[in-house]
Amino acid sequence: MSAELIKIYPENPNPRQVNQVVDVLRKGGVIIYPTDTIYGIGCDIYNQKAIERICLIKGVKPQKQNFSFICYDLSNIAEYTRALSTPVFKVMKKALPGPFTFILDANNNVPKLLHSKKKTVGIRIPDHSIPRILVKELGQPIVTTSIRDEDDVLEYSTDPELIYEKYRDLVDVVIDGGYGNNIASTVVDCTGGDIEVVRQGQGDLEEML
Repeated sequence: MSAELIKIYPENPNPRQVNQVVDVLRKGGVIIYPTDTIYGIGCDIYNQKAIERICLIKGVKPQKQNFSFICYDLSNIAEYTRALSTPVFKVMKKALPGPFTFILDANNNVPKLLHSKKKTVGIRIPDHSIPRILVKELGQPIVTTSIRDEDDVLEYSTDPELIYEKYRDLVDVVIDGGYGNNIASTVVDCTGGDIEVVRQGQGDLEEML
């Protein structure tokens, strides 16, 4: 069965369409959605079968994939991570919502499939209304991992209609939230006591320090 293509306007998300997508997530569905960086593919963080399905789509082993997930706000993050140091919290407060993925020490609320052997987890709060409202209505975070493009010029797909054509038989919903960017988030590792940029992307952490 083909996925549904659902148009949602970021400036004014229609509650009926949002609930339609949340319903799919609750039933263990896999969705593709816009963020403030690139389009992501995700599911409810507590649905193991859906996470395994994403790994199949991406052609990766669940144990090898470093997943991140989207939280609604900073207070949400505390439910899934160990206590943050004051310097890390201050930087996150300045940087989020924004185009950053923070790698933090996971606590026991994070499903095993989602953290690496090191018990760390990537956390995002995108500066984009669609993924955040989905998380808020669902009542828990959603997995986020990028969808890559085989194109040599563009690393990531930006056109929701082309994304739909490519993934329509693999996922349950593709949200058309307009064109995406093709630069991923900046990944910041905060697990070693220091704040270290491990992948430079769209966000500039220097401005936050």
